[in-house]
Amino acid sequence: MAPSGTVVFSAVGRTCYGFDIYSVNIPASFVGEPGKLAERRLTDGVSVNFNGQFLDDEGSLVFVSERSGRGLVYVNRPENPEPEQLPSIPGSLFHDRPVLRNGRLYLVSNHEPPEKIPSCWAGVYAASLTEEKKTFRRLTPYGSSDLSPAVSKSGKYVAVASYATKKWMPWDPMKPKENPTDIVVFRESDPAQRTVVCDNGGWPSWLGDSTIFFHRKAEDEWYSVYRVDLPENLPGDGEFLEAERITPPGVHAFTPSVSHDGKKVALVTRRHGSYFRHVELFDLQTKSFQQVTELINPTSNHYNPFFSPESGILGYHRFRGECDSGELTMPHLEEIDSPVKDLRMVRINGDCPSFSPDGRFVATNPDFDMGFDRAMGIRVIRSDGSKRWSVLNDRVAFPVVWSPAEKGVMYTSVGMIFQGSDYRVHIARVAFDESDLTDDREVVPSEVKILTKESTGNNAFPSVSPDGKHVVFRSGRTGNKNLYVMDAVNGELDGGEIRQLTDGKWTDTMPSWSPDGKHIAFSSNRHNPSEQLFGIYLVRPDGTGLRRVETQWPLGSIDRNIEKANHVVWANDSQWLVFAGNYGGVSADNLSMPYQFQAYGDIYTVKIDGTGLQRLTWQMYENGPSTWHPHGEKEMGALAKEPADGDKLEGQFEEIKWLNVGLPERH
Repeated sequence: MAPSGTVVFSAVGRTCYGFDIYSVNIPASFVGEPGKLAERRLTDGVSVNFNGQFLDDEGSLVFVSERSGRGLVYVNRPENPEPEQLPSIPGSLFHDRPVLRNGRLYLVSNHEPPEKIPSCWAGVYAASLTEEKKTFRRLTPYGSSDLSPAVSKSGKYVAVASYATKKWMPWDPMKPKENPTDIVVFRESDPAQRTVVCDNGGWPSWLGDSTIFFHRKAEDEWYSVYRVDLPENLPGDGEFLEAERITPPGVHAFTPSVSHDGKKVALVTRRHGSYFRHVELFDLQTKSFQQVTELINPTSNHYNPFFSPESGILGYHRFRGECDSGELTMPHLEEIDSPVKDLRMVRINGDCPSFSPDGRFVATNPDFDMGFDRAMGIRVIRSDGSKRWSVLNDRVAFPVVWSPAEKGVMYTSVGMIFQGSDYRVHIARVAFDESDLTDDREVVPSEVKILTKESTGNNAFPSVSPDGKHVVFRSGRTGNKNLYVMDAVNGELDGGEIRQLTDGKWTDTMPSWSPDGKHIAFSSNRHNPSEQLFGIYLVRPDGTGLRRVETQWPLGSIDRNIEKANHVVWANDSQWLVFAGNYGGVSADNLSMPYQFQAYGDIYTVKIDGTGLQRLTWQMYENGPSTWHPHGEKEMGALAKEPADGDKLEGQFEEIKWLNVGLPERH
C-alpha cells in the first residue's frame, strides 16, 4: 500500500530564491564603464525563474520556472503577454538547463532512477517540437548521469558534464574540489557513441562545432575557464585532449558562455575580497576582464550568463529584489507537486515542522539559513497557512516538536546548533495557551522550563512519547552523542527520571517516537563511526530490539559507504517513515547554484521493514526535516495565497565556504 496523507517539509534558504532572468545589451565598443549598461528584466516575477537561453537577438527566451509547483520549461516571446509552457516529460517533477535548437528541445530531468544509489539521477533528454507527438528520447545511456547540456551551433553535437566514468560522491563545501564530472561529447544522432574529451570539467559551452569552453579546478586551487579544440576524429577512450587555461589565477571563474565570434567569454567570478558573484566578460584577445553586473547591482549575486545567437545581448539570473515588481514574499505554506497520488507535499517557510495533536497548527523554527541572529524562537502557523505567531522569540531554539498528548505544549532545545558534545544546549518544555492564537496577536507569551542539568553538555532533538509522559533526546554528556529518555514534566530535575537508551562511541541522534509507542526511530553512524554518514535505526523504548532499517532499492543496490539518512519521523500508522536522504545525489553543477549545506538532500519515505523506498521531492534546494499530518487527511485546508501571508524574500545567500576564504563572517 502506498503512503497517504500530507507531508510538510522544510527547504534550506527557500526565502532567498526570488530569481528572475535579466539581460543587458552589449555594444561592440563596450569597455565596462558605469552608465553604459541598462538592465532589463525578461521574466515576470512569478515564482522562481532561472537558467535561461536566448532563442534570437530580439529577447525571446527559453527558461525554467517553478510557477506550477515543479520545475517546467517555458518560452517568453516579446509579442506574447504570458510565458508559454513547453512540453514536459510525463512523470518528471524536475526539468532544467533547457536548450532549444533547430526545433528540438534538450533538457535535464532526474525522473528515471538508477540501479545503484546514492548517485546522481540526472539525464539529458530531447524531443522534436515540430512533430505532432512530443516524445522525449533519453540521450544519456542508462547507468550514466549527465548535467549541463550544450548543443553545438549546427545541432550536430551535444556536450555534457558527465558522471559516466566516475562515482558520485558527496560534495565538500569546505574546500575547492575537482569537478566530479568529465566533459563528454556525442553526435545528437548517435548518443550511444560518446567520447570523454577532458576530465574534471563542468558547464560546457560551444564555439561553433569544434571548440568547447568549460570550468575546472586548476592545480593552484583556482576555479578557471578552460578551452579544448576538437579534432576531426575524436580521441579514443581514455585519451584526453589537451585543455588550454583561459582565465588567470587569483580569481575564481566558472559557468562560461562564449560569444558567437569567439572573442569574448561571459562568466561568473568570485573575486578575493568580494562577497558576491558577478558576471564579467573576458576578452580572449587582450586577456582582460570587463565588469558587467558589478556596475549595475554591486551587492547582488548573479548566476549562469548566456549570450544571444549574435552576442548582442547577455542574460543571467539573479534575485529580483524590492525594486522590481512581482512576488516579493514567500508564503508560510506552499504546495508542490507530489509523485504519489494520495500523498500531498507542502513546503513550509521554516525549519523542523511539527503538528499540534489536533492538526490545526504546525510549529516550526525560523530558517537557520538566514543567520542565527534572526533565527530566534518558535513559530506557530495555522495549518491553512493564513496566520503565524511567534513563541519563545528571545533565544535560539531547535528543533521543535509538539506534545501529542497536551494542547499548547512543545519541546525544543535551546542553544546554538552544530556544536560539540560538551557545548551547553538544553532540552526545554514550552507551554502556552492556544486561546492566545488570535488574529490580532503577533507574539504569544509562554512558560519555559529547562529539563536538563546545567553540566550535561549538548542536549538536543527531543521527541515525546504518545502519552506525553516521556521525552527521548540526544545528549553528549558522556563525550559521545547517544540517546536518553526522561520525564516529560520534570526532566532530570526535581527528582525526575532519566535513563540512557543507547551507548557507544558514535553518534545516535534525531530520535522520533512512533505514534503507537512501540519504537523510537533515529539516525546513527554506529556502523561507521569515523564518518558523518548516517543510517536509520529502530529501538524499543526499553532499549531492546535495536536494528538498522536496511532500506531496499528494488532496482538494484544501495552503497552503504556513502548513504546518509537524517531527520526520521513517523507516519500516523507507525508503518511508514519519512526522512531526508542523499539517495538522489545532485541535480545540477554545484557551482551553478547557491550554496547548499549538504549540496544534496531530498525527502524519501520507506516502510519500517525497509521496503517501499520512494523519492518525494525533486528540486534544486536542500530539503530537510519533515512531518506527517497526525490524522492522515489529504487536505489540511486551503493554502494562503495572498502575498502578505508570508515572509519577505531576502536573496541573501551564504556562499560555498572555500569561496569565502579571507573574508570576515557576514552578520
